[in-house]
Amino acid sequence: MDQQYQLKAGHYYLYDMRDTPSAVTGERRFRLRTETVAIAFDLHTGEVHQHGTPMRIHSWALTARRRLRAAGAWQSADDIVVVSGPLPVEEINNCLRIRGYCRRMFQRLASLPHGKWQADKTASSQSRRA
Repeated sequence: MDQQYQLKAGHYYLYDMRDTPSAVTGERRFRLRTETVAIAFDLHTGEVHQHGTPMRIHSWALTARRRLRAAGAWQSADDIVVVSGPLPVEEINNCLRIRGYCRRMFQRLASLPHGKWQADKTASSQSRRA
């Protein structure tokens, strides 16, 4: 998996894992920082088309649907789905790593935990143990 999201201080950071970490800090340079993540994918195949900030992804999906409909591909236009919000990092990364995973995640969307709460609970429970 070349791209990976991490949740830090309430923001999602996108890293390209092919980048070498800094010799000084040991951290990779992030490609994107956002409060919520959006993923555009094909409803039938689960293939990820785009991911990133919700505003950019919704704009991309609107344009893609418009172009597909203009070309007469109504079904393909209707198959583009955008999911956005504070999703669990593991689910987002699975969508990027596993082909077709977005379709399965979409079916379980209502039962998924809030992505930021899950991480905050883990961090707070670890700080209480110390």
